[in-house]
Amino acid sequence: MDIVRKSWKVQRKLEERAKRIGRGKYGQVLRMARKPETDEYIRTLQLTGIGLLLLGLLGFGIYLIMAVWIPDLVGTIIP
Repeated sequence: MDIVRKSWKVQRKLEERAKRIGRGKYGQVLRMARKPETDEYIRTLQLTGIGLLLLGLLGFGIYLIMAVWIPDLVGTIIP
């Protein structure tokens, strides 16, 4: 089979998959999806930023405990 026939075969497969997107189990979700309003988008962005900040602070706190406070405690207990 030459390259042209292979490429047409691949193209047909892609087109068949594209036709079935709206009818599958995710079709209803795609049909109901909409672009968020500006205030909704900003609120989501703020909540995501707060979550990232909290996770970063938690990780930094764990780092401080492991790297600074525990060796100091061990140094004072076992000289």
